[in-house]
Amino acid sequence: MSHINYILAILASHGQCLANISWEETQLVMEKISLAKAKDIAKNKGLKPGRVKGTEGIQFTKGKNDRLEIVSWDEFEKTLKKRKLSVYESGGWMKIMKK
Repeated sequence: MSHINYILAILASHGQCLANISWEETQLVMEKISLAKAKDIAKNKGLKPGRVKGTEGIQFTKGKNDRLEIVSWDEFEKTLKKRKLSVYESGGWMKIMKK
């Protein structure tokens, strides 16, 4: 489900009139989270820490993409620190971004 469809589903379930919702109100706010919380979310979604093969690019993966390799959480955390990245979350969606 896309972010916008997720938002629309929430609004509809709360009886919100979509005609009165501004674009700004549909934007998700990403909040920095701890690695421990990211691990919990990942576990609940069946995600693992991954790296794009041959690079230092990291992301969460279900392990089904041939371009990615699963790495340890320790290696994932070292890469986050080395590249000055953090995990951000909104509504269960996680994204890795610069601090």
